[in-house]
Amino acid sequence: MSEYQSGDELGHLDDAAVYEQLEAAKKAMSRDLLQNPVTLARGLDPTFRMRPHLAVIGQALVGVERGDYDRLLIVTPPQVGKSTCVAEWFPYWWLCVHPEDRVAVTSYSDDLALKRGKVIRSYVEEYGDEYELFMRAGSGAMQDWEVTSGGGVRSVSVGKGLTGHSVNLLCVDDPHKDRADAESEASRRALHDWYSSTALKRLQADRNAVVAIMTRWHPDDFAGRRLAEEGRLEDGGRWKVVHLPAIADPVKFGPDPLGREYGDPLPHPKIPTRDRRALLAWWADMKRTSIVRDWHSLAQGDPQPAEGALVSEELLRLIRDPGDGVEPQKIAVAVDPSGGGRDTAGVIGGFLGDDDRVWITHDLSKAMSSTDWSTAACRLAYETNAAIIYVEQNYGRDMCELAIRTSWETLQRDGEIPAKVLMPAIDLVQAKQGKLLRAEPVAQQMVQDRVRLRGVFTDLEHEWSHWMPTDPNSPGRIDASCILVYGLIPEANKGAILHAPLPQAPQPSAGRAPSQAAGVYGRRIAK
Repeated sequence: MSEYQSGDELGHLDDAAVYEQLEAAKKAMSRDLLQNPVTLARGLDPTFRMRPHLAVIGQALVGVERGDYDRLLIVTPPQVGKSTCVAEWFPYWWLCVHPEDRVAVTSYSDDLALKRGKVIRSYVEEYGDEYELFMRAGSGAMQDWEVTSGGGVRSVSVGKGLTGHSVNLLCVDDPHKDRADAESEASRRALHDWYSSTALKRLQADRNAVVAIMTRWHPDDFAGRRLAEEGRLEDGGRWKVVHLPAIADPVKFGPDPLGREYGDPLPHPKIPTRDRRALLAWWADMKRTSIVRDWHSLAQGDPQPAEGALVSEELLRLIRDPGDGVEPQKIAVAVDPSGGGRDTAGVIGGFLGDDDRVWITHDLSKAMSSTDWSTAACRLAYETNAAIIYVEQNYGRDMCELAIRTSWETLQRDGEIPAKVLMPAIDLVQAKQGKLLRAEPVAQQMVQDRVRLRGVFTDLEHEWSHWMPTDPNSPGRIDASCILVYGLIPEANKGAILHAPLPQAPQPSAGRAPSQAAGVYGRRIAK
């Protein structure tokens, strides 16, 4: 006989038996919902939208309760459902599993922490009887309330409110208010001191865990300091990290928790997961409307120090210019190949203008194989009517030439490029050995207003304003833009500077009659 009878069979039972059957089914379903906090949220709240990244977060939270690790850090962009899962449903789920435990929910402000506490309490009041959770009589304080089994929730801002209160589970939800708060050394010091001297000292010996969820702001923010002091689990440290950037980049960040490939978008609670175009458009709009460092820190979870970089963000903003009235005299594409597709291959387009400046117009750089970067370079050269493709003489010169020629022939054979269009010339650029030595002269050209950006290039600007010589990642965009500048104004390759340049305001661009020495380059047509 099956565990539950059909409707016909129930008709032969008395009311008491029917009630027992229904109660058993209800309890079984309630137990099933306790698999993880996200499953519980989906089962109890009809408005909750399951997404793949939330399922990954849910499983990571289960690992905390199971004892696989006692420190969990979740880093995502803003507004993707992380706080709802971690700071609201997770504490409620934890109380369902451990009704005797004390949970502390903290955030950058009392108001936000109190809001989380009220939501958790509403779950207890609405769904708690299914899990034998009942509010203790007289527990009316919204900031600190208890259930009859001894557990409860305290909601306070970071920096205060935990002294004298025992804690089994500490949830840290967005501990930094904004960029100004995160960049204040005094604010960061106060947060780190509170965590070390107050928060950790309230954790109980029998069972304790810390779960932090946040967007990144600064290299030494809450997440940065925790990882610097205690390390990642996979490196022998203490913190399990779930890093979910808006746009996947396994080359830079390691294997993606969702198994995404390079360039794949993060799901969003309000956009269907299968609608890749809408997701890419959403993140592209965020990137377009964010300053360079906000995109990389908030959306990609990758804050980096700007001190000591090649050029400042302010200078890069100053050299952005639509270039109205400037006529191209020599259009080119520059390529910096990647190491077997593991690093970023730089593909940068631009031209030498009749104002004797180099104008950067395109950045197609990303992690690519030799077939991909050579195809991207050829497509860009055709689309921009480039007369020349620059490659670095120091690195795989014969391989680069062969890859470019092969890709051009393939594109012509496939009909993307007309057969009558001749391939641009391939010119070799001799750059200085060492990435810093080759980049410094180009940085100096930016200071002297010999290089401008025809628009906003978020990733290129971030690399120029944040890359350090000690960084393990190869700066493909910097290298390709250096090759472009050296090709278009060779004299830039003769000097070097010994320090990061200070920003200077460039003068507005003004086109002038092209000099005879510059020459006008155009696409050659096979006759």
